[in-house]
Amino acid sequence: MRVSKKQAAENREQILKAASRLIRERGISGAGVDALTEAAGMTHGSLYSQFGSKERLVEEALGYALAASGTATSSVTTLERFVAGYLSVEHRDRPGQGCPLAALVCEMPRQSSGVRETFTVGLKGMLGRLSARMATGLKQRQRDEQALAAVAALVGAVVLARAVNDPDLSDDILRATRKHVTQR
Repeated sequence: MRVSKKQAAENREQILKAASRLIRERGISGAGVDALTEAAGMTHGSLYSQFGSKERLVEEALGYALAASGTATSSVTTLERFVAGYLSVEHRDRPGQGCPLAALVCEMPRQSSGVRETFTVGLKGMLGRLSARMATGLKQRQRDEQALAAVAALVGAVVLARAVNDPDLSDDILRATRKHVTQR
């Protein structure tokens, strides 16, 4: 039975939404095709007819997650608010809804060039959004350098805060990094 173009587009959206959440929660290697199809409520056949391979699905799901993350933070106008949201307990505790950079950074060296390219484009987008929130009295090069250092600190802090098994240390990582980044 053939599906309409509208239904195919809805299926694709459903798969991308589920896959983007799942890869952020479990990691790329932890999200097998069975789990991805189950999360999307689809069959293997529909997944492969839409994307052709898991790798292509991961590329597109990562792009989907990055776009959603950019949209979610586009209304945040100040560096302080951006940092407060990024280094919040909610962001730390909800990787499936959070920044795909922090959720997937440790897996990128072992991914295909296409997945890494998508990640790189997303990183550059975040750098641009953060650079635009830096102090206006700086030259563009200085703003870009500060944004690069801030993104490295933000992503690193979330990764570390999620990695440790000491809740107080995790909270301290977020708090100290929030203070450090906003005082610069």
